[in-house]
Amino acid sequence: MNTLVLLKQVPDTETHIKISDGKINESSVKWIISPYDEIALEEAIRIREKSGGKVTVVSVGPERVSASLRTAYAMGADDAIHIKADDYQMLDSATIAEAILKATGDQNYEIILCGRQGIDSDNGQVPLIYAAKKNISAIIWARKIEISDSGVLVTCEGDGGEAVYQASYPVVITAQMGMNEPRYPSLKGIMASKKKPIITKNISEFGLNFDKLEIVGYEMPPERPAGRIIDGGSPEEKAKKLVVALHEEIKVI
Repeated sequence: MNTLVLLKQVPDTETHIKISDGKINESSVKWIISPYDEIALEEAIRIREKSGGKVTVVSVGPERVSASLRTAYAMGADDAIHIKADDYQMLDSATIAEAILKATGDQNYEIILCGRQGIDSDNGQVPLIYAAKKNISAIIWARKIEISDSGVLVTCEGDGGEAVYQASYPVVITAQMGMNEPRYPSLKGIMASKKKPIITKNISEFGLNFDKLEIVGYEMPPERPAGRIIDGGSPEEKAKKLVVALHEEIKVI
């Protein structure tokens, strides 16, 4: 069972983002594998442990992406592909999906796994575009995957419940929180990952159109106004003042 895992490198969720001249200041940013993609990688490794095969990880981005691919190796991935793109933030989802397809198109993967969305841009578009371009099924927000010789049975999060889908191979599946608990890389795995090869391909080799997207600038959201305390001698009096404020000042009732 050969699995391809699409990984995105994103700022750590605890990183304090700073904006300078309309651009993200990356000097103090710690970069990690997007948490949903980490869940997808863990699931791919578990599938390999049960059914054999290989786990290949692929990521698009600048030189720093190699650190996340090393982390994937340390967790248990078998192969890693780095599609090098120095201006990664200027690429749209369709271009990224096309680059991944061109870099991996000569290989046969039964399952293509990734997170439901990257936690930075929150698009969730790349796996679906990849599936459309390859003309294969896509199942999103998966919580459980059961594999067989003929295909997969996937339980997904639905509105107010669960939805179960069946699909043949190859299939794209996006992972939702709760599918598993990603393992920590072992010391042995970390040491071994430093010596493993990363296949590097420059995105410029693929003849893609990079002029679709222009990021005009970034800015931080406005600060929230300070909270207001409703004064009053009793709960009833405070409640009356609150109703007046909601009706006459904020105009929500």
